Amino acid sequence: MPKVNETTLIDLVCHVFERTGMRSDMARDAAGVLVTTEMMGIRTHGLTRVEPYATRLRDGGVNPAALPIITAPAPALRQVDGQNGLGAAVALRATQAAMQAAREVGLGAAFCRGSSHLGALAPQLLLAAEAEFAAFFCTNTSPMIAPPGGQRPVIGNTPLGIALPDQSGWHVILDIAMSVVARSRVRQAAARGDAIPESWATDAAGNPTTDAAAAMQGMMQAIGGTKGANLALCLDLLVGGLSGAAMLSEIPNANLDTQAVANVGHLFLVIDAARLMPPAALSERLGDAREMLSRGAAENAAAPPRMPGTRALEKLAQARSEGVEIETKLYARLQDLAGA
Repeated sequence: MPKVNETTLIDLVCHVFERTGMRSDMARDAAGVLVTTEMMGIRTHGLTRVEPYATRLRDGGVNPAALPIITAPAPALRQVDGQNGLGAAVALRATQAAMQAAREVGLGAAFCRGSSHLGALAPQLLLAAEAEFAAFFCTNTSPMIAPPGGQRPVIGNTPLGIALPDQSGWHVILDIAMSVVARSRVRQAAARGDAIPESWATDAAGNPTTDAAAAMQGMMQAIGGTKGANLALCLDLLVGGLSGAAMLSEIPNANLDTQAVANVGHLFLVIDAARLMPPAALSERLGDAREMLSRGAAENAAAPPRMPGTRALEKLAQARSEGVEIETKLYARLQDLAGA
């Protein structure tokens, strides 16, 4: 597989989006987010998302001319109307708006409506942590989980993320969905014809299945069963309900209908951590936490406990040093989409 440097990849993805008619500034923002996602090793939400997003931009499900409208109803609050723009770019603008509020008053929260699928939360969490903010981020999604006692998907997997900044650069970054795994992993398994663990998803009748193709017609299973489903439900109400975005089954499946306007909601809450303790002191506490984790390792553990995000940051550093490894077919397809 070829290795491509970060700048070249960002330019390439930017050209793909620009060819759909997308604003150049928003296209570059989205490209940067997706390339960072790829470099962090989150390939299910990185460069493989470029073509589906470009399709939605061309088909009308996403507005290529969108420029988010940001207002401040209170010193710590920002309301963001994404104008049906591409989620990765809307999310970046909203994160920056929340950080601006936090610089002014210590804490900032941006509630977004009128957005679309944003990909992974990890790149925005990294942005916040590198600026020395702690963060709590969340987004809703199209339905894929049944409510407790239900037989139809009504709830999204409502990913959430948490970040804590570390002066050493080894920030804590957690990015998880409320389903056992992201639906994209099931989609990839179905495309390859691979089996999946039966704990991941159900078929259309609600029965656990190892058939990935059948799972794509069914539902994802929530982490922790009823607890996970109710957590996903309440996060959706928090994100979609307070922002004025679509919520629960109001959100269409853009993979099935590329013309559907999703009106996805996001929440980006950041804390100016330095107002609570000096950055060096926080880094020392995180170091203490790492030591506690290491003391809790099992004897002869092949993979000792690590802080969330460590592997992603290692991959990011390697990609920036050596270039981004990309599958030959995917790279050729991106070049084709970009008219290169």
